Amino acid sequence: MKVWIKVAVSTTLLALIFILLPWARVWQSLRQLPPLVWVCVWLGFGLGHALGVLKWRLFVNAGRASLGIVDAAQCYAAGLFANLCLPSIVGGDLLRMAMAGKISKRPEAVLWGGVLDRVTDVTGLAILVAVGGLLARHSLPGWGAQLLTVGIVLSLFVAAILLPFVLRRPIVWWPRKLRRKVGRSLVAIRRLGRQPRIALAGLTLSIAIQTTFVLLNAWLGHHIGVRVPLAVWFLVWPLAKVASLMPISLGGLAIREASLAALLKPFGVPLALGVLTSLLWQTVLIAGGLMGGLAYLVLNRRPKSHVDHPLKLARAATPHG
Repeated sequence: MKVWIKVAVSTTLLALIFILLPWARVWQSLRQLPPLVWVCVWLGFGLGHALGVLKWRLFVNAGRASLGIVDAAQCYAAGLFANLCLPSIVGGDLLRMAMAGKISKRPEAVLWGGVLDRVTDVTGLAILVAVGGLLARHSLPGWGAQLLTVGIVLSLFVAAILLPFVLRRPIVWWPRKLRRKVGRSLVAIRRLGRQPRIALAGLTLSIAIQTTFVLLNAWLGHHIGVRVPLAVWFLVWPLAKVASLMPISLGGLAIREASLAALLKPFGVPLALGVLTSLLWQTVLIAGGLMGGLAYLVLNRRPKSHVDHPLKLARAATPHG
């Protein structure tokens, strides 16, 4: 979608959210959050992305890119900061890929490393949703537990049937606009199958990272009055994150907030608290992006750095230069 359409979607949803929110309840809940808790969540976010550096470098170096840990951290930090400036997380991935390709002289290895990184992220989220849904099903009142159980079992059954069909489907059968993305994803999955140890290590790191983020959100929510079992968070937060990845808004802004609030509502959480939790996490994302920019600047002061200016590389990585 065009960037202006994404901006319009995010702006419209944010306007509706701010108009409909009961601000008296929001400020009352916000005052319950100790500043130290937010700082600890921010530091935990940084820790999660430190693991993200290791995971991304693992996949990039699986293609013999020989990317050093400091160079990997610098590229990753620049991409994290770029997520604040570009219309989606894909923009940050492009910048990270351009910088790492410049350093390693193996852009194809960096490309496939990035695709493998995203494939394991989605797989890790799917695992958390399945586990969280099975554990949280008894937290729903009335027939909600049975409905959630049936939905999870049915989804797993459909996935088991469709996955072999999707993997073997010829690329020409896919819509033209999706062929490149689908083709890269399928090749990435096959590459993972040929490197089981790397695939297992990457998936383990991905689950650890996403679990860290779930726990941080649950901690934030608890301090502003969201009282649900921890298993519920392992169901609703990954689903909200997946919804925010849809290319219909500006980096998932407002989609994440609306999705999380709607998913928490059946568990007895007021919409205002669900939205507030997501907005607080958004502040952590912004602060984390700024932390990435600072890390890039610090690492860029190394002598004989091989990293070009990120904006120059970002322009070179975009289709229109």
